Amino acid sequence: MKIETLENRLCNIENLLIGTKQVLNFDEVATYTGLSKSYLYKLTSTGQIPHYKPNGKMCYFNKIEIDNWLQQNRVTPVNELETKATHYVSLKKDNRKKDEYELGAESIVNGIYPTKKIKGGKAI
Repeated sequence: MKIETLENRLCNIENLLIGTKQVLNFDEVATYTGLSKSYLYKLTSTGQIPHYKPNGKMCYFNKIEIDNWLQQNRVTPVNELETKATHYVSLKKDNRKKDEYELGAESIVNGIYPTKKIKGGKAI
């Protein structure tokens, strides 16, 4: 095998091993997330990414917190939005019909709707 191929395979194995750790250092998080070190430094210095500094110097990251941070601000796919919209509209229609039925029944019970007038023994 060529040396380049071996180096690539070794790099892939190292990246897979990073995924098994619970606590990651700065370089490992940069590799794990694919973020550049300069951008990661900016995120830590502005407090936009969860991290720990036990001795006030070295940064460490909890892998689960990094995963949660990476998955924030989800963009909803169009088909899911359409499904939600259809469901919402159908619920509104069902509630409107229910409200109309309840209003009608309540009106009759409370005598709000006038009953048919009787004139000469016949209902009009």
